[in-house]
Amino acid sequence: MKRKKDTAYGIKRLESKNARAAIIQKISADFNLMPLVAEAYYKQISTYFEQHADVQLTSGQICYEAVAAEEPAGKHIALAKKISCRLTLNDTNADLEVLATYGLAGLRRHRILRLTKQAYDQDALLSYEDLAVLLTTSPATVKRDIRQLKQDGYFVMTRGAKHDMGPGTSHKTQILELYFKAYTFTEIEQKTNHSERAVYRYLKDFTQVATLHHQGFPNAQIRLISHLSDRLIREYLSLYKEYQHTDRMTQLLHPEPENAKRGTSHE
Repeated sequence: MKRKKDTAYGIKRLESKNARAAIIQKISADFNLMPLVAEAYYKQISTYFEQHADVQLTSGQICYEAVAAEEPAGKHIALAKKISCRLTLNDTNADLEVLATYGLAGLRRHRILRLTKQAYDQDALLSYEDLAVLLTTSPATVKRDIRQLKQDGYFVMTRGAKHDMGPGTSHKTQILELYFKAYTFTEIEQKTNHSERAVYRYLKDFTQVATLHHQGFPNAQIRLISHLSDRLIREYLSLYKEYQHTDRMTQLLHPEPENAKRGTSHE
């Protein structure tokens, strides 16, 4: 009778001598856990490592921990969910051209636009302090740069801007207004420094609010269903009333059925 390879070569014993088994043993011993529980901890910690430490970078990029965009304003940073962002700190060709044309201040503002957009596309937000560290400058300088960028017509998506901590109409409403004024997604992206993906997210929320309003739901119920603030719901409904008869609004809320688009005939 042939012996099983496991018996012949001690495969099971050898498998228990790898790094994974050694870490699980240490977790079990250090925290007084059953081996099965220690293994579950190991698997979960491995997932965290893949999300936050095992990030592939290319030339000029860095990995930076930023607060998740979903976190509400006022939540302590230590308790907020973090996301490991892949940010391009130096794009040689583009940055050198900007430097030659606009100087150091222009380069710094160019990088602020790029970094904030990249972070937001990865569902995270950078603060003035984050940008100051990344660009080796002061928060006060970053604040002045962002003020200038806004005067030049750019949207700069920082943590404060996302949660609209200051007065005035929210950035979401301003971006959606461009959509209803028939700007293309490319034009909106260029004017607002927002990706098409972000605009679609705003449109999704707006559609839900407008549809619920059209069905007769009061604002209090719309807030419970949509998880949006009273202020943003009021802004969206104001936008709906202003542009409800435009082609864009009709296409968004009352899309033409597929069979009508194809001109399907019934015999």
